[in-house]
Amino acid sequence: MSDRDPQEQRQFALSIVRRLRAAGFEAYWAGGCVRDALLGRQPKDYDVATDARPEQVRELFGKRATLAIGAAFGVIAVVGPRPAGVVEVTTFRQDAGYSDGRHPDEVHFTSAEQDAGRRDFTINGLFFDPLAEEESGRVIDFVGGLDDLRRKVIRAIGDPHARFHEDKLRMLRGVRFAATFDFRLDDATLAATGELAASVTAVSPERIAQEMRGLLVVSGRARAVDLLRETGLLDVLLPELTPLAGLPLEPQWPERGTIWQYTLTVLDRLDEPSFPLALAALAHASAAQLVRRISARWKLSNKETDLACWLVEQQHALLPAEKMPWHRLQRLLITPAINELLALHAAIAEASGREQRHVAYCRDRLRLPPGELNPPPLLTGDDLLRHGVPPGKLYKLLLEAVRDAQLDKTVGHRDEALALVDRLVAEHHE
Repeated sequence: MSDRDPQEQRQFALSIVRRLRAAGFEAYWAGGCVRDALLGRQPKDYDVATDARPEQVRELFGKRATLAIGAAFGVIAVVGPRPAGVVEVTTFRQDAGYSDGRHPDEVHFTSAEQDAGRRDFTINGLFFDPLAEEESGRVIDFVGGLDDLRRKVIRAIGDPHARFHEDKLRMLRGVRFAATFDFRLDDATLAATGELAASVTAVSPERIAQEMRGLLVVSGRARAVDLLRETGLLDVLLPELTPLAGLPLEPQWPERGTIWQYTLTVLDRLDEPSFPLALAALAHASAAQLVRRISARWKLSNKETDLACWLVEQQHALLPAEKMPWHRLQRLLITPAINELLALHAAIAEASGREQRHVAYCRDRLRLPPGELNPPPLLTGDDLLRHGVPPGKLYKLLLEAVRDAQLDKTVGHRDEALALVDRLVAEHHE
């Protein structure tokens, strides 16, 4: 929720634990919110784990204030005031069987220690008691997560092969966590990822896309993508990119590295990119056609696909900005995604060791007053009709010609625009 207040949600999550405890149940904060707080990060949301059964949670908080979003898996959403959002309350459980490689076939409600053991990575298997009075003992660690946080290690809980067989998406999540927190995958977890990488196709394209949306926009995105290559996940998810690691950027100067290294540098130079921009940077050394293949593979939205393709197609468009006729440059500068295109141009220039004068020039032009950057058109189709021009395909050509002349300041008002129309119509009929 965009209007969620982190402090309000924290207080709401605290009140849920307090209420469960008052009713005689065990209850803690669990998972990512504990990890993030220990890393000094603002938790995005809070999850509560408890020994209360789903029906007991609903009875305690009321049917109107709860949603049975995953009751079969022990998950009940408790709805708070608007700024607090929703907090998921999950019953301690063990999972049995993962025939689809993603979801448990059945669950058994159990203890906190056994619940920690069924989670993915040790840093996500921690509990936190927000009601403990003393500083020590607030974190409840059954899996060695605290030590792995200190060592900056992403380690699967128990046998990594078993964890990844249960849920193939965990391999991608491990890469994302390593890049997000600047941690390393421990040896056994890294090896298991490499051995099982091909099985990630068991995960739905939509879930892979969702994970890649997160992976490509974290600050460590370049390391994340290179870790995909190292683990073999890239061969499965983006096989078109794997040959880039063996291709020199410039054959005559092999010391300048490979196209892959250059691509990673472009990715790294982006500042808080959107997913389409990061995807465009990843694929720009190939072609927009590659973006469309990736989009079809991951079932991306048309909006994401079109933007990423446009960015790749326009990756050279601004290079001659200082010499371009204003009417051509202006049409690019007023596009909604111009700032993302400039970011891509800047990243490519920086990665290539080239000047960014064209980027600076465009950004300077964008500071023009609105009336100069994008003045209202002098003529419309209705004006042409009233002027006696028969409707037809000629309208588009006439309006574009008048707009070009207006932007280039060879035509300054309506009468001059109509005079230009008369000349063009006469030339057209000659």
